[in-house]
Amino acid sequence: MDSVEMLKQLAIIVIFAKVFGLLARKIKVPQVAGEIVAGLLIGPSLLGWVSESELISGIAEIGVIMLMFSAGLTTNLTQLKKSGLKATLIACSGVFVPLICGTVLYMVFYGFDTFGSDQFYKAIFIGTILTATSVSITVETLKELGKLSEFIGTTIVSAAIIDDVIGILVLTVVIGFKDPTTKIWSVVLHTILFFLFAVVVGYIVYKVFKFVDKRYPHTRRIPILGLALAFSMSYIAERFFGVADITGAFVAGIILCSLSDSDYIEEKMDINSYMLFGPVFFCSIGLQTNISSVNPTIIWFSVAFVLVGMLAKIIGCGTMARLTGFRGKDCLKIGVGMMTRGEVALIVAQRGLTVGMLDQAYFTSVILLIITSSILTPIILKLLYGHKKNAVRNGESAGEERAEVEGQKDDTEAVPSPNLMNDTPELKNPATENKA
Repeated sequence: MDSVEMLKQLAIIVIFAKVFGLLARKIKVPQVAGEIVAGLLIGPSLLGWVSESELISGIAEIGVIMLMFSAGLTTNLTQLKKSGLKATLIACSGVFVPLICGTVLYMVFYGFDTFGSDQFYKAIFIGTILTATSVSITVETLKELGKLSEFIGTTIVSAAIIDDVIGILVLTVVIGFKDPTTKIWSVVLHTILFFLFAVVVGYIVYKVFKFVDKRYPHTRRIPILGLALAFSMSYIAERFFGVADITGAFVAGIILCSLSDSDYIEEKMDINSYMLFGPVFFCSIGLQTNISSVNPTIIWFSVAFVLVGMLAKIIGCGTMARLTGFRGKDCLKIGVGMMTRGEVALIVAQRGLTVGMLDQAYFTSVILLIITSSILTPIILKLLYGHKKNAVRNGESAGEERAEVEGQKDDTEAVPSPNLMNDTPELKNPATENKA
């Protein structure tokens, strides 16, 4: 591809991604879904104005690394410690149940196969996609209802963060099986070694960044060095440990998430990601989606995939919430709150396509799940809280009201979710920034 053609295709991607992202936002659907549809429209399947190339793939790879780095940066380790055992158990159940259900679903449609076969690992990967949780939509809904800072809202946000961490671990292990000659013990050993490396090196790097941040607070060199760390950890994870590069980027974000300027770093990452790298990544998913390969089997599988994906989260998280002491509709609220999928599910699916563990046609299923869960989650949550409000007013659930009041005593400030779906990041006045 020559430079002139490259500029034309990038211009088309940015314009269409923005337009369709805004349209998606108007109809209360995540903007990433609109950007994927834009890629499908301008890609080879329909208009054919843009084609997948090494340049677009490279920019998309940078985009996914920046997204995962931002997700790590928004992790609040203090909040995770305070959330205690309940959020952790809910998150574990919210990963395990969808993983099993997704695996069984694929096998029901395409047949059971022996352990270690390509078909078996593809089934496992379908389950891995369902482990992801995107809590952005839930956070916005709880804010609107004034329930975000309550104990249930805090539990949902904390469990979603832990869910993503566990989901990345599962992804790391599953992708390690892409080579049929790979031994399970070898994959597990390399994964453990990488995280031991991350703990030791991460502690040293954190101390260095803390010193630099204290000496040169709120300067542009901090996010620049942070981005360099994300790229370095991505390379080290993939090159030396055989771990997915996005895992390295996520770990880099966690290393820096406790810095006083972590929000400032995330803000700068969000600007770059929002301007170019994010739209190219999400559009590239549409470019890779071949609608000609969609057949009746894929359609029926997509419908089942959506139903199983949503119900598995509700059952897994809701049941564990019940076992950990939540009662009545509170269990259902937690399950529904964990039901949404978004950018993390797309990142997992894209990684599966890259390593050959997922076929292009299944992006249709993932996109449908994201759109459906994002629309239904706010509606169901509002109905659940609305019913509770009426019940309290009629004096029918005084005990439930007392339980909520007791839960509020343990309230902690909710963690902000990754700002990956908002229209525009909040910008500060450049005149007030210190230049490096």
